[in-house]
Amino acid sequence: MNINLDVEMIEQDNMTTLVLSGEIDAYTAPVLKEALLPLTKQPNTEIIVDLEKVNYMDSTGLGVFISALKSSKEHSTSLKLIQLQDRVHRLFKITSLDSIITIDTTVRGGN
Repeated sequence: MNINLDVEMIEQDNMTTLVLSGEIDAYTAPVLKEALLPLTKQPNTEIIVDLEKVNYMDSTGLGVFISALKSSKEHSTSLKLIQLQDRVHRLFKITSLDSIITIDTTVRGGN
């Protein structure tokens, strides 16, 4: 089992940025969930997830973001996804999740 997801956390005031690189799938989703969900439970926190270096994501990854969105609404935190590559952004559009999750409109091309 090859876990190919790096998570870097940058904290500044009431804002935490998760910089992800690699792939989000059934094997790596637990790593993302472990990093992201606790952040959503810190009230008045803005969470930004930078997906510029994520070149692949499947439905397991979408599930993690849905859980994070629910948790952020329950705990009054803000969740925003930025710099999505085109193929990852397409997943959010196909599933209409782009209408409920804040996504920065700057879409990057695939590599």
